[in-house]
Amino acid sequence: MSPGAGGGLPVDIVVTNHDYADYVCQAVDSALAQTHPRVEVIVVDDGSTDGSRERLAPYADRVTLILKENGGQASALNAGMERSRGEAVIFLDADDMLDAEAASHVSDALAADTRLAKVQFGMDLIDAQGRPVGLSKPPPGVRPPAGDLRRAELAFPFDLPWLPGGGTAFRASALRKILPVPESDFPRAGADWYLVHLSALLGDAGAIDRALARYRVHGGNRYEQEDARFDLDHVRSTVVFAAATKRALLHLAAEIEMEHPDRILSISDIGNRLLSLRLDPRRHPLPGDTVTGLLRDTAGALRRRFDQGPVGKAVLLGWVLATAIAPRALVPRLGKMLLYPQSRRSGTNRFLGRVFGGRCESCC
Repeated sequence: MSPGAGGGLPVDIVVTNHDYADYVCQAVDSALAQTHPRVEVIVVDDGSTDGSRERLAPYADRVTLILKENGGQASALNAGMERSRGEAVIFLDADDMLDAEAASHVSDALAADTRLAKVQFGMDLIDAQGRPVGLSKPPPGVRPPAGDLRRAELAFPFDLPWLPGGGTAFRASALRKILPVPESDFPRAGADWYLVHLSALLGDAGAIDRALARYRVHGGNRYEQEDARFDLDHVRSTVVFAAATKRALLHLAAEIEMEHPDRILSISDIGNRLLSLRLDPRRHPLPGDTVTGLLRDTAGALRRRFDQGPVGKAVLLGWVLATAIAPRALVPRLGKMLLYPQSRRSGTNRFLGRVFGGRCESCC
């Protein structure tokens, strides 16, 4: 039986757009082309001024079209979910596209296992013209986490190689427990951090072993970088998103009476904060941070890594120590090693993949 042939769960695809006139029609067309028989498409234009609305007008009789003032990513997602009635939800950025069978696959996966709060799927990277660039999310050898990840999410959330919001379908009943996305904490971008991480506390995570979306990297992305070039502004944005997500995770854990630590510690977050603090302390977004304090937190973070053995922990500790004490001129090179696995030698990635059990994209 082909995916979705039995009907499956109704799926809503929420397309959010702000000034992506060159791409938004391709995104909407891919949502409308789904083979799943129970799909509704909701398009939210978040105050575009580039002609997007004129291009979206012809779709008004085939989609739910929401035209709103510019409020940022969280505001657009919240507006789309207010109109959503499906049992599963896929959020599609206006510069990305879905495979025609995406809704069928995620519907079947969520219907087959009621414990799942979300299911992840691969994303092939394309350029501005829609041409494959030979990269993917997750990269080869990296497995997205699956199963009951609640303990890990509260212990080391940012060391888990979760796929981004565009590579995740959510069970609507789980989403509604954490909505709306707090717009003051994620005013312009980063809302998918909130959704991806908090949903992990509300049920199991699933993974579909195939690419069901195309992720466009075109130089004008809100967050994704076009190339493996160390960008301190990007690092600072990551620090800010992580800080807001940590607050939300602890609040949700207390609300649902789940045992949780007083503070959330992740090696990747500590690494980003070290990079920001060492390279430009005046613009570091967390004024209470010190190198000494971050090194103390590293010890605590490594104790929580129940998924890693002594060798993995030693590698992580070595990278943090090197970043803390290296001459400032060498720190960007260390940052590139942490953030861009594609910039490492293939032998290094194979070694790290063995050490970290297929998680070397985000935890080393």
